[in-house]
Amino acid sequence: MPSSGEQPQNRMNETVTRQKELAALQAVELVQSGMIVGLGVGSTAGFAVREIANRITSGLIQDILGIPCSLKVEQEAKTLGIPLTTLEEHPSVDLTIDGADEVDPDLNLIKGGGGALLREKILAQASRREIIIVDESKLSPRLGTQWPVPVEVLPFGWETQAQFLRSLGGQPELRQSADGSPYLTDQGNFILDAHFGPLDDPYALALEFDQRAGIIAHGLFLGMATDLIVAGRTGIQHIRRTD
Repeated sequence: MPSSGEQPQNRMNETVTRQKELAALQAVELVQSGMIVGLGVGSTAGFAVREIANRITSGLIQDILGIPCSLKVEQEAKTLGIPLTTLEEHPSVDLTIDGADEVDPDLNLIKGGGGALLREKILAQASRREIIIVDESKLSPRLGTQWPVPVEVLPFGWETQAQFLRSLGGQPELRQSADGSPYLTDQGNFILDAHFGPLDDPYALALEFDQRAGIIAHGLFLGMATDLIVAGRTGIQHIRRTD
């Protein structure tokens, strides 16, 4: 029998799960027949993938082609019966529905907690609309307040990248798998989770990352989200980028 302390926590978890589902359902309303749709990674985006499959099965939307952000999402989409394509066949994507680990007031993001940041960023760059769905716990006054910045690096010389991140003021940790071995991305790279604390200038930090050989991708998604759908205690809010 759960203790009295466990019961409020269980209710809180159920509330957050429901918020994620509501945000996903709102985002899928934007999917129309004939679209090329990017399929995002993570628990919140997973609700959207399953709802897209439900609507295909029920005939509410037709002629949809999905492009998954990871091998895991690709397998799930195939199991659910979502027809898939590639960026080689369709280099322009109508919209992508994806989650985020942290979102600031300017709709800048930290992503990559699920390890798919490189493919997520490639797909976001190819998308006319990048729709980010989150529960309200992911909102933050400044990026880095709640979450480290994932940095995908080549295994070759990865410690030199860790030293570089330290020189920028970060505290990098090599992400590990459950068995203690280094976590490998779908591309076979390592991830350094770099703790910087609240970022004063995420654009300047992103530029440092972009200029460094050996850094393949980073989790700062700046100016890329066109829409943010937030589900919280007071309902659902849809924020659109205005610039």
